[in-house]
Amino acid sequence: MINTDSENNRPLLMLSVGLAGWLVPGGGYFFLKEYSRAVIILVTLTLTFCAGLYIGSIGVIDPVGAKLWYVTQLLFSPGVALIGHATAVGRFGVYGRPAEIGQIYTSIAGLMNLLCIVNAVYSAYTYSRPGGK
Repeated sequence: MINTDSENNRPLLMLSVGLAGWLVPGGGYFFLKEYSRAVIILVTLTLTFCAGLYIGSIGVIDPVGAKLWYVTQLLFSPGVALIGHATAVGRFGVYGRPAEIGQIYTSIAGLMNLLCIVNAVYSAYTYSRPGGK
């Protein structure tokens, strides 16, 4: 764990928390030892993302045809890039309302994760040791 006593380590702590929150939804809070908040975020965002994949199929992750949707989906986790690489060949066509709903669900999960990352980084910024400063 990073020594948070020094003001010099605070940017490194904030960067680590932000990166952990992007790698795994809720990871930033886990890094800050807020385990219940981390689990709640992990479960709810993962269920939201998986519901979008279930509704619209894996084809809603489309790095070629739907670039704006893909950027918002990528905010969920870098693992989305692996799914995007698999679907880039174009064999997973989805059309109509299920595709739109699936894109919305997966994009909302990514944008909600961005909010959680920002909140975790802010918590790291204002972090002080219990009983300390």
